[in-house]
Amino acid sequence: MRRVPTCVLTDAAPPEAADGHAVDRYVEIGSLTKVLTGTALARMASAGLVGLDDPVDRWLPVPSGTGITLRNLARHTSGLPRLPPRVGRRDPYAAFGQDELLRLLGRLDTLTVAAPEEREEYSNLGYAVLGAALAAAAGTGYEELLAEHVLRPLGVSEVTAHPEPARRLSAPGLLGRPRRTWTMDGAVLPAGGLWATPRAAAELVVGLLVERRLGEPALSWQTAGPLRWHNGATRHASVFAGAMDDGRWVLVHRLGGSPQETDRTGIELLKREQNGL
Repeated sequence: MRRVPTCVLTDAAPPEAADGHAVDRYVEIGSLTKVLTGTALARMASAGLVGLDDPVDRWLPVPSGTGITLRNLARHTSGLPRLPPRVGRRDPYAAFGQDELLRLLGRLDTLTVAAPEEREEYSNLGYAVLGAALAAAAGTGYEELLAEHVLRPLGVSEVTAHPEPARRLSAPGLLGRPRRTWTMDGAVLPAGGLWATPRAAAELVVGLLVERRLGEPALSWQTAGPLRWHNGATRHASVFAGAMDDGRWVLVHRLGGSPQETDRTGIELLKREQNGL
């Protein structure tokens, strides 16, 4: 069985990388992007630039009366579906640009699958809308607001939607050639389109969850008892990041293989540290 290139960083051990992975090359972090979007929301709310309970139609051309707030979008309780309509199969978000998002915003009230707060419905579309709302409130692009409110305050620089090709690291395919990645730098960017070095992703976990240098963790993080975590998966990459209340943390990134196995690896590493193994 071919070994899946894997990079592991924890509080208890130096970086460990399997053949074909590296701590200083840019990799896709998928939905781990959401915690950065959620942190930007929290920071902008603290600065009085937006309110967590602002209706989305305050910032975007959305029909009034949807009842959807920025908090709903961050917590996946907006009632919006997981994906935008008519996504493709080979490259699902390639056609989901800003023009398509604007078109969907005009009929957002027809897209909901539940009333706000009725139930949790994990939604990439919701985070695309949230990112657009924050950009409108800031009067700048998504990457610029992220740098201002999250990355620079943390002193983290190796996060971007467009890494230099020479520094990108993708899953190996036939004859070792890198496999094609999805197009995720359009409207879906705030939901899952960022690239980061594993080193930078680990710095984010420590800064946001352990040291809490920007305040309490954002609404985007998932919780399970004493564990705060989030994962992400793209076409050929997956990541798991999490930290316990006692300061133990882990970041696992894999190029290929099963995202579920990435999650299991991260959780198992935390359990091993807890048991002193």
